[in-house]
Amino acid sequence: MKPLRVKQAADFGRVAVLMGGTAAERDISLLSGAAVYQALKQQGIDAIPVDVTTDLLTALGNIGADRVFNVIHGRGGEDGVLQAVLETLRLPYTGSGVLASALSMDKLRTKLCWQGMGLPTPRWFVLKTVEDIDDCINRLGFPVIVKPAMEGSSIGMSKAGSRDELSEAMQVAAQFACEVFAEQWVQGREYTIAVLDGEALPVIRLETPNNFYDFDAKYRADTTRYHCPCGLEPAREQSLQELAVRACRGLGVKGWARVDVFIDDKDSAQLIEVNTVPGMTDHSLVPMAAKAAGMDFAELVWRILETSVAV
Repeated sequence: MKPLRVKQAADFGRVAVLMGGTAAERDISLLSGAAVYQALKQQGIDAIPVDVTTDLLTALGNIGADRVFNVIHGRGGEDGVLQAVLETLRLPYTGSGVLASALSMDKLRTKLCWQGMGLPTPRWFVLKTVEDIDDCINRLGFPVIVKPAMEGSSIGMSKAGSRDELSEAMQVAAQFACEVFAEQWVQGREYTIAVLDGEALPVIRLETPNNFYDFDAKYRADTTRYHCPCGLEPAREQSLQELAVRACRGLGVKGWARVDVFIDDKDSAQLIEVNTVPGMTDHSLVPMAAKAAGMDFAELVWRILETSVAV
């Protein structure tokens, strides 16, 4: 890893830890925010927890923050809206800027960008009305996974193996007030790669008895297994790390992120999505990858906060 940019806690000034929000991932964000806040305080940083329940300007109030550690997952915190407000206030913040946040939150636009770059991602089909279902089946076949384009933590996602299941999955995803698409099911092994300040951390392989790595597998189940070392040959792991870094650079992602990838049954990598404000709970993957790289949670949080400091 790169040497530390900031040596003294006081050099960060007062740090507002933004958490909560009003999106479907609010509860997870509160857990992430509490963990980050405690880690900052333990290192002598002047941190203030801010539960954003209304508009950001009201939440920030007159606390005199010098910078922001953003841990609000999902829409309103990870989609460029919060970032635009902070830009207007001229408050430095962790994570990606307005454009990269908006692109990465929108899974469809992410895939279009990757397609334009020649990066691998599973085929997909946008589902606008029930009339699209037969065209989707003809184009992708079964199984598929149906997703709301702008939700995280696998919220609203369903696997479909028949026309009836596809119709039902489309209705579930449509509840989240954004575009819905079906993505070709990737048969293979699932990996995730944390990227910190432009460098990839050790790769983690995910294994779950669930149909896929859904919300329950991520945050509730004790049956999910995390393999780090991931079991890949060193050269193959390095190529996956390089792919994750390219995927982030193509979207303009900065600071920190987590890239989800499958290796299919033909041994080809398939990019799934980028999370620009990944979870920081006790089940979260970025802290796990950091630990494998010899970095404890406190150092990880410090290094993420450092990326809000101009060089």
